[in-house]
Amino acid sequence: MAVFGNLSNRLQDTFEGLRSKGRLTEADIDTAMREVRMALLEADVNFKVVKDFVAKTKERCLTSEVLESLTPAQNVVKIVLEELTDLLGTTESKLVLTSRIPNVIMLVGLQGSGKTTAAAKLANLLKAQGHAPLLAACDVYRPAAADQLETLGNELGVKVFRGDGQHPVQIARDAVRAAVDGMKDIVIVDTAGRLQVDEAMMQEAADIKAAVKPDQILMVVDSMTGQDIVNVVTAFAERVDFDGVIMTKLDGDARGGGALSVRSVTGKPIKFISTGEKPDAFEVFHPDRMARRILGMGDMVSVIEKVSAQADEEQAEAAARMLQRGMTFDDFLAQLKSIEKLGGFASIISSLPGGDRLLDKAGGQIDERMTKRTEAIIMSMTKEERAKPQIINGSRRARIARGAGVEVYDVNALIKQFNQINKMMGKMRAQVGDAKGKGGRMSKRARRMMGGLGGLGDVASQAEMQRMMRDMFK
Repeated sequence: MAVFGNLSNRLQDTFEGLRSKGRLTEADIDTAMREVRMALLEADVNFKVVKDFVAKTKERCLTSEVLESLTPAQNVVKIVLEELTDLLGTTESKLVLTSRIPNVIMLVGLQGSGKTTAAAKLANLLKAQGHAPLLAACDVYRPAAADQLETLGNELGVKVFRGDGQHPVQIARDAVRAAVDGMKDIVIVDTAGRLQVDEAMMQEAADIKAAVKPDQILMVVDSMTGQDIVNVVTAFAERVDFDGVIMTKLDGDARGGGALSVRSVTGKPIKFISTGEKPDAFEVFHPDRMARRILGMGDMVSVIEKVSAQADEEQAEAAARMLQRGMTFDDFLAQLKSIEKLGGFASIISSLPGGDRLLDKAGGQIDERMTKRTEAIIMSMTKEERAKPQIINGSRRARIARGAGVEVYDVNALIKQFNQINKMMGKMRAQVGDAKGKGGRMSKRARRMMGGLGGLGDVASQAEMQRMMRDMFK
C-alpha cells in the first residue's frame, strides 16, 4: 500500500537495526523510539498523537521483560504492533444496519475527497452482500455530480435517484420514499462538499440529517490530506456527529498521517478504505491487518479471503487435485487468470511479508504485461506439452518461442519458474503427508510456514517468507 511506503520503510529499517543487537540497552530503546517519532512526524501524523504513541510504546519497551529477554527485538516489534493496532482502532468496526426499511446511510465530506465514487463503491459492496441499495444524488452544486453518480450506478447495476431541480433536503426525502416503493432496503445519500469547511455546507448536512434521520453517517476523508484532516473531521464531528470514516485514495503516494490520526483525535473508527479505482477496490478496514502491513508483515489474510470469495466448489476441488498430482501448464494458466481477478501480481506480492519493499526495489510495480506474454507462451505449446512439460526439449522451446513471438530465453525463464513452483508444491505435499503420518500434527517447519502465510507467524516465519520472496525476484 503505497500511501504508507516511506513510513513502513523507516520503521522496518529501525527494527532491522535492533535485530542486529543481541541484547538491548535503555540507550538502544531511546534511539529506536527517536527514529519511530521522526518516522511518524515525517508521515504527517498529528504531533499530539505521535507524542502519546511514542510515550506509551517506550514505557512498555523499557520493562525488564523486554530488556532481559533472549529475543528483545522481537518483543519491541510486538509492542509497536500492538500499540499501532490500538492507534488505528484495535478491532474492526462494522457498518451497523437496523431493522428499519430502508436503512439510510449518509455520506459527508469535503469536495475532492472521493465522496461520490465512495458512495458507488459502498453500494457495490452492499449489493454483493445481498442488499438492494439506492443511490441519492444530493449534490446539486458541483457540475455533473449527479451525472457522475448515475454513470457509476449504471456500471454497477445500482439505481440512482436524481430529483433534478429540487433542493438537496427534498431529494433525500423523496429518495427514501422511492426506496420504499422500489423495494430497496438501503439508501446511500451522496451530499454536497466544499473545498473548505463552511457554515452553509454544515447547515445543509445538518438539515438532511434531520429530514431523513440516517442510521449511519460516514465521513469520507482523503488520506492524502495529512494533518489538516484533524481540523476537518473535528468540525464535522461537532455539527453532524458522524459514526465512522471512509478513507479514500490509500493507493496514492501521500504520507498517510491522516489515517493514523483520525481515530485517535476524534474517537471515530475507520470503517472502510478505498484502495484503487476499480469498483471492488473498497473493503472493510481491519486495524490489525493495516498495522501488520505498515510494519512489513504482510496481509495474507485479506488475500485468502478474496480467494475464498471467488473460489467455487469446483475450483477448490481442482486446486486439491493439482496439489496432489503436481501442476501442469494448463493449471498454471488458470492460476494466472485467478491472480488477475485478485488485482494482479503486484497486489498479491504487496500483501506478503516484505512484499512492499521488494516491489519498491523492482521499481514500484510488477510489469503486468508479463502475464500476457506468459499466456502467449503457454498457448503456443501443444496439448501434450502443457500436460507433460518434461518433454519440452530444445527444438520444442525454439518452436514455442516463434509461435509466441518471444525469445527462447523467455521460454526457458518461464519453464524454470514453473519448475520452481512445482518444487515448492512438492514440499507442501510432503508437509501434508508428514502431518497425516503423525496423526494430523504438522511439523514445526510446516506450522511456521503456515503462520507466515497467514500473517500470524513469529518473526522467524516472517523472515522465512521474505527469503522465499527474494528468491522469486532473482
